[in-house]
Amino acid sequence: MSRWSVLILFFAGLAGAAGLITAAAAAHVNADPLLNTAATILQIHAAAAIGIIAYAGQQREGTGFQIAASLLILGASLFGGDLIFHVWSGNRLFPMAAPTGGSLMIIGWLIVAITAFIRLVRLGKRG
Repeated sequence: MSRWSVLILFFAGLAGAAGLITAAAAAHVNADPLLNTAATILQIHAAAAIGIIAYAGQQREGTGFQIAASLLILGASLFGGDLIFHVWSGNRLFPMAAPTGGSLMIIGWLIVAITAFIRLVRLGKRG
């Protein structure tokens, strides 16, 4: 497994833990629905990134999947982080942080689809 993949797993672990902590805070400290949204985004994308990296590790050329997983974690962290920061401080991380994070997640998912499609075409040519 490449260093890049291990780094993605590290950040996916942090994002998953942050999502669980945020869910607990939403349940026990502050019932703001933005916290639930942030928790869900962080947990789902952390798990997705781990699954994508597990699959990519079985491939000779997993770079497309590594890029996708990186964008999912970065996007979820920006999106979720902005929502969490807004709930607790009333401010934003920076202007357009959540939309930027959302866009990165969308691009990440599209890269998963495109990379899988390219693999499918290559497999079809083999026979």
